Amino acid sequence: MSSAQPIAEDAAPEGVRPPSQLRQLAAASVGNAVEWYDWYAYSFLAVYFADQVFPKGAGNSLVPLLSTFAVFAVGFFMRPVGGLLLGAVADRRGRRAALTLTILLMGGGSLLVALTPTYAATGVLAPIVLVLARLVQGLSVGGEFAASTTFLVESAGPGRRGLFSSFQYVSTTLGQLLASGTGALLAALLTEHQMGQWGWRVAFLVGALLSLLGLWIRRGAQETLPGAGAGETSGGAQRAARPGLFEGLRRHPRQSLLICGITAGGTIAYYTWTTYLPTYAQVNAGFDKGDALTVGTLSLVFFALLQPLGGMLSDRIGRKPLLLTFALGFAVLAVPLLHLVTDDFFSLLLVQCAGMVLLTGYTSVAAAVNAEVFPARVRAAGIGFPYSLTVALFGGTAPYVGTWFKQAGHPDLFPWYVAVVCLVSFLVYLALPETARRPLEV
Repeated sequence: MSSAQPIAEDAAPEGVRPPSQLRQLAAASVGNAVEWYDWYAYSFLAVYFADQVFPKGAGNSLVPLLSTFAVFAVGFFMRPVGGLLLGAVADRRGRRAALTLTILLMGGGSLLVALTPTYAATGVLAPIVLVLARLVQGLSVGGEFAASTTFLVESAGPGRRGLFSSFQYVSTTLGQLLASGTGALLAALLTEHQMGQWGWRVAFLVGALLSLLGLWIRRGAQETLPGAGAGETSGGAQRAARPGLFEGLRRHPRQSLLICGITAGGTIAYYTWTTYLPTYAQVNAGFDKGDALTVGTLSLVFFALLQPLGGMLSDRIGRKPLLLTFALGFAVLAVPLLHLVTDDFFSLLLVQCAGMVLLTGYTSVAAAVNAEVFPARVRAAGIGFPYSLTVALFGGTAPYVGTWFKQAGHPDLFPWYVAVVCLVSFLVYLALPETARRPLEV
């Protein structure tokens, strides 16, 4: 690893006006919230548009919904591609260029979903358009984490990288809440028939419009990659200095593996507690569906409020104590906590909020830790590919694995699965050097 040097934000050249940290924070956070609004709106509204896009199977009314969620999964496996390609754009052309591209892609994908024709009108073209839209969104969200992570952490002043890092998951959670709230509002204002005919399209049109707002905010942000946007005075020499597509993997294999180890436990815990737990309670404890969604919403608000506190704490005591507490906490408590889930409202709320407290030890510092592993030259692509690949393998499959264990007659094995993956990450965190007080490498 090259010797660490302060980045431009740590020591701005004389006469150069430093970027407004509030504007930088808003550029990353608002755009990221819009990205995740568009991403989650699909899952919340799938039940309304499934049978319009996919034909019913003979005697099986679940075929359209299953097909729609299969398309949702396709988006997950585009995320590593987005992390690599758009991360390379961030490393070669600058963070702001990549952030502009990701939000344009997400807005375009959302608009394409809104305009998807019905199967009755166009036949097989309808699912093809939907798959294309989801591929674009998966590409976008994979690149978004890579670009916004590097941008957020590089924008932070000395001693504030943890705080800025925490807004990665604050904005992600706000996007998720906005998507669920928009879906709930539309469902309350419109009839079931109206929602199925055209109401669901409104949410995706809103997402496309919000993307324009995010684009406007991001255009006013200041570039954080040293040398990006400089004039092409050196011609071929400058082009030769740009990192290759796989340079992060080729020259920094240890750091790439570290990102996988850092992410594995965090992503399975995150998707289990923020996405799958309400379904887990319904399937394994007979919990009421409506109450489960209410508990999920309340716990997500609580989770968003915790993030800045975790980030500030990591700036004072370091990243490792929070990471170790998270991983060991889940390794030891995942099984008893999930066994405490019953059909009681406050029981599920307590379990979900307890998990959120532990999870904050990872989510509030993940962006900072990832950014502090790589030098600036390959930081975005170096983070984007291994992170998104690990999320697809462990986070994206968590609901499926949990359901599979239930169908196989072994629902008690899923908590152990979560615990073991978190234990593996705990061992990685033990070997991880403390980076909180190191300057970012250039």
